[in-house]
Amino acid sequence: MLKSKIPGGNELLNPEYILKDKLKLFYGSRVADLGCGGSGYFSFQAAQMAGDSGLVYAVDVLKMVLKNIDHRAKMLGLKNIKTVWSNLETVGGAKINDATVDFVMLVSVLFQNEHPERVFREGARLLKSKGKLLVVDWKQGIFPFGPPAEKKIDPDKVYDFALGAGLKKKDQFDAGRFHYGIVFERI
Repeated sequence: MLKSKIPGGNELLNPEYILKDKLKLFYGSRVADLGCGGSGYFSFQAAQMAGDSGLVYAVDVLKMVLKNIDHRAKMLGLKNIKTVWSNLETVGGAKINDATVDFVMLVSVLFQNEHPERVFREGARLLKSKGKLLVVDWKQGIFPFGPPAEKKIDPDKVYDFALGAGLKKKDQFDAGRFHYGIVFERI
């Protein structure tokens, strides 16, 4: 159970269900949130679950986003978040050592990249053996919010990207009314 609700999230996704029940994030985990976004919502949730002995890398291409996350982490008393600037489409671009994280998160980020297959390769590079990569992305369809339908990534394409990055599917689940979730494991 989360100690307290981190402000700034939305009601579309349940991070406790996704991170604890589906991803199996544990106390002491090392996590990379690739494309953490302006709110860093999943980074903060993961940091709270990983606890003081864990570490969460909040990775994004926008430096202002990373400054905001640093500031919010201090305000929330979370000392286990480290911000990292990176272009996720550059394999090796995130200055995080190979095979050093237990979990990689790609939450609502694939549609924003021209080469999502490279994002998968970067995520797989970071994972320890048997480490898990989480994808939460938009379901197909036209909704009053979210990315345009033509930008959404179909789960079948996600499987292709994962296989190309040396990952195998462990679980697929309904992440909410508008999102699907898939957990992959490093082979």
